[in-house]
Amino acid sequence: MTHRIGLIVPSSNVTVETELPALLARHPGRFSFHASRMRMHQVSPEELKAMNAQRERCVGELADAHVDALLYACLVALMAQGPGEHQRVETEIRARLADTEILSSAGALVTGLRALGASRIALVTPYLRPLAEQVVAYLEAEGFTVVDWAALEVGDNTEVGCIPGERVLTAARGLDLTSADALIISACVQMPSLDLVAPAEEEFGLPVLSAATAGAHAVLTALGLDPVVPGAGRLLAGTPVLRSDP
Repeated sequence: MTHRIGLIVPSSNVTVETELPALLARHPGRFSFHASRMRMHQVSPEELKAMNAQRERCVGELADAHVDALLYACLVALMAQGPGEHQRVETEIRARLADTEILSSAGALVTGLRALGASRIALVTPYLRPLAEQVVAYLEAEGFTVVDWAALEVGDNTEVGCIPGERVLTAARGLDLTSADALIISACVQMPSLDLVAPAEEEFGLPVLSAATAGAHAVLTALGLDPVVPGAGRLLAGTPVLRSDP
């Protein structure tokens, strides 16, 4: 059986359609991927709002493909609208596609952190500082304590997809992780993360996840499949556990 995965993505996003299939290719299940795009170039409040207004068209296009799961794959587009937005949007789409598992990158990150049992987190974002602050506030409204965070201040979404991994790791090394339960190495489905998760777990000694690995975990779980993907961090290792204090 092939599971059809629908993705609603910003038009300038090229990473999620690369990383999610790459992750699920390591899983014994079979998957196909089908994307619908919303126009967006600059990661700004105005463009995010205009992009979200295109959601209905994208949902309709993916409904025609009879996808088994649909992932609203832009984390900041929902988090920038205020606390609880992922639940509202998922509920709204679910009312239209009753036979489809409805997910979002924003919701997947929240559930991924809870699956790890994390409560004190640190994160690296590519966003300009005002949007990064909204992501932090959103996660805190979900009950997490954000102990430290970094914003790489990249506003052009195409450039976000080209951020070098070493720049992301350098930002992570500048965080105070002494009391963190988990590190979000990439709080954005456009900022590349797959090559960073495992090395970061080894370097920092705590669970590391990204919007991409959280999305894979959410998709597999929603489809009733074992959320185990080798080499993708503790969240997808099958037995996520918190760091032990020395």
